[in-house]
Amino acid sequence: MTDFNAKGKVVITCKDRFSAILEKELKDLGFKPKLVFRTGVELYASLNECIFLNLHLRTASHVLYEIKSFYLRHADDIYRRIKSLPWEEYISNQTYFSVYSHVDNESVDNPLFVNVRIKDAIVDRFRENTGTRPDSGSAYEGAVIQLFWKETEASIYINTSGETLAKHGYRKIPGTAPMLEALASATILATGWDRKSPFVNPMCGAGTLAIEAALIATNRFPGLYRDHYSFMYIQGYDAEVYTKMKEDLQNEIIEVPGLKIIASDISAQAISFTQENAETAGVLSLLQLEECDFEETSLPEEENGVVFLNPEYGERLGEEEELELTYKRMGDFMKKRCAGYTGFIFTGNLELAKKIGLKASRRMEFYNGTIDCRLLKYELYKGTKEPIAE
Repeated sequence: MTDFNAKGKVVITCKDRFSAILEKELKDLGFKPKLVFRTGVELYASLNECIFLNLHLRTASHVLYEIKSFYLRHADDIYRRIKSLPWEEYISNQTYFSVYSHVDNESVDNPLFVNVRIKDAIVDRFRENTGTRPDSGSAYEGAVIQLFWKETEASIYINTSGETLAKHGYRKIPGTAPMLEALASATILATGWDRKSPFVNPMCGAGTLAIEAALIATNRFPGLYRDHYSFMYIQGYDAEVYTKMKEDLQNEIIEVPGLKIIASDISAQAISFTQENAETAGVLSLLQLEECDFEETSLPEEENGVVFLNPEYGERLGEEEELELTYKRMGDFMKKRCAGYTGFIFTGNLELAKKIGLKASRRMEFYNGTIDCRLLKYELYKGTKEPIAE
């Protein structure tokens, strides 16, 4: 039986370039990161604290609780090292489990071989000790075991999340080329938005940015929209602990008087998708939806607001030329109509970004899938000080 209150090494993975934002998330939740690297953060926590993290983190992918770190030289040694671990303390012989590996070792040319050897070792240990064996496969339906192996250093973890946390669970209609929920959260957090001034999102698509802004502002965490995690299949899991934490999520929601989040799109279908997704997330009443061209989007007369555009990148042949005018219009829109706001444009096409015609005060690096992207920040001054031309 596993002690869910015992602290151990925990690695929280995230998309490349998210780790600084994830680190701040963890600090805001009261945790003290020990190590930060490109695709994750390391800290010490208990399995019960891993439950808390799974329910609260917006920019993470998986929460991993370490079982053992060990020297591993060759693929021939995997079976013996894994079989020696006390798996009966972590899962039962009735528990379905899956295995995933990240391997960088010259003796391995196919990580799937490693997965199979780990499964064989766990199954054989149960068969020899109990006469029965747990079922295994590739689905995130039960316990998830994860190996990280680089050169001769290996660590085996319980993946307490299962399915990725980067999908927040409310988006039933993704729309065309949607932004991943974790990416939307990360970019919003990167803007430094104060969570009470207007947040204006022209070209809203299926509404992910606007919805995430509403969730962040009102302290609604992703655990509200999900009911299945892999920690539920670990020996020692107490459902009452999870239920209490789940109930606490409702109590953490706050009201923000006068909050204005405006989402617009020229597509009636996009507005319909945004409406349905926002209703699922429970924030429809917090959004002002407008079917219009982005230049006609409402802009409240308030200081310190954020206007955030996520245009197309022109990934297909012939699209870039058509989008050049759109990018120029975005620059004109921000210059002429958004004075007093801070402007942000998220794009994966830096050549098109040159057509905006304004000088970015900051360029923050992100990936959208495999696309190298930038979140461009524009200071849109009010009065005599004009935005700086590119």
